[in-house]
Amino acid sequence: MKRVLRLIVITLFLLPALVVLADTVTDNGSERGTAALLKIDGPIGPATTDYFLKATQKARDAGADLIVVQMDTPGGLDNAMRDIIKEIIESPVPVATFVWPGGARAASAGTYILYASHIAAMAPGTNLGAATPVQVGGPGGLPDVDEEEADEDNGEDNGAEQERQPSGDAMERKMVNDAVAYIKGLARMHDRNEEWAEKAVREAASLPAEEALEINVIDVMARDVGELLREMDGREVNLKGQDHKHVLDTAEMQVVEFMPDWRNELLAVLTNPNVAYFLMLIGIYGLILEFYNPGAIFPGVVGGISLLLALYAFNALPINFAGAALILLGIALMVAELFAPSFGALGIGGVIAFVVGSIILIDTDAPGFGISTALIASIGLVTALLFVSLIGVLAKSRQRPVVSGREGLVGAEGEAVSAFKGRGSVRVQGEHWSARSEHKLARGQRIRVTGRDGLTLLVAPADEDSSTPA
Repeated sequence: MKRVLRLIVITLFLLPALVVLADTVTDNGSERGTAALLKIDGPIGPATTDYFLKATQKARDAGADLIVVQMDTPGGLDNAMRDIIKEIIESPVPVATFVWPGGARAASAGTYILYASHIAAMAPGTNLGAATPVQVGGPGGLPDVDEEEADEDNGEDNGAEQERQPSGDAMERKMVNDAVAYIKGLARMHDRNEEWAEKAVREAASLPAEEALEINVIDVMARDVGELLREMDGREVNLKGQDHKHVLDTAEMQVVEFMPDWRNELLAVLTNPNVAYFLMLIGIYGLILEFYNPGAIFPGVVGGISLLLALYAFNALPINFAGAALILLGIALMVAELFAPSFGALGIGGVIAFVVGSIILIDTDAPGFGISTALIASIGLVTALLFVSLIGVLAKSRQRPVVSGREGLVGAEGEAVSAFKGRGSVRVQGEHWSARSEHKLARGQRIRVTGRDGLTLLVAPADEDSSTPA
């Protein structure tokens, strides 16, 4: 008991000292500052923008003194990229974009983000560039622009030259010039190499990290985040809204990682074009099955939920409405084939419209945001095989004897309700019919229908040849 009391007394005396020590450690930690680590890995799209905007806001609310963006991307959507750049430019906290680890890249949209950041950094073995707008770098290739032609465009004959250009080339030039002006403006904000920035857009040029550092495309080269913080220490950056340059004190900063939450992970899955496309198909076919078989409930519930999720995803993606209309038309034609068989005319036309609409549904060539051609081909092939099978079944059904309606009575068997010769009554297929027969029939005798005369059946004994005259 005495030992317990001594322990309690000692604890009471030591408690204030422990509190002071904890406060000292906390103060030291706050003096060191905090660097918030964000990760952009993969194509830049709506989910990336949502994560970046929320994470940067959380970092600022938590009192972060620096935001480090670890990046490895092949590019992405223009709107998503511009939203991220706007957030970086308006940020009151310095943003350092770090292309890491080795083997990572900052291609296309990633190059613009790197140029927009207050500190641009890369790890050895990484690269950046290829910033030409993807619509220009498609099957048609880049516009043919050499130095002499560029000089002529800047001269007095510029107007006449543009009149001689095809309309397609003029549109490509507008897109390239807009991208050039955008990235040069970003380079000018942080005193980086404007000439190479223009080259990255016009010629889709790329650079490894070492050369990028030599020609002032990036500010720092580091092997990891810790080395990056040490290399940035003491550098001056321009922050929006401040008249003086902000001096970075990053050498002893603590790194806190901000990971995407489950909502962002769900958004990333839903905005995958392949997932959104598949959800749309499940939704449409589910509702069709529900309308075709009212009361099934399950297809309608699954279809309704899937279609709403697909519409939400498509709202965040660049959709070609002509492609969506072709998909709906194709499905409508295929459904029409089921209700009004045309021996393939409607079905085949529906499959063609469906496949073409699926190919042009996503209106962008950005990497990671196209619908898989294998998925489109698989669904189109399965649908085509389904309708070929349906056409085969319909063709065979026309060759089979009629087994229902008036024609289906000829050849059917029944029994005599009463004994008769001449006129009487028979039961065929559960129904009573007036009958006429030249044969004497006993009650309950099996009979076979050999013909019809209005509402009167011509019958004969079932054990006789149907060719026997009636």
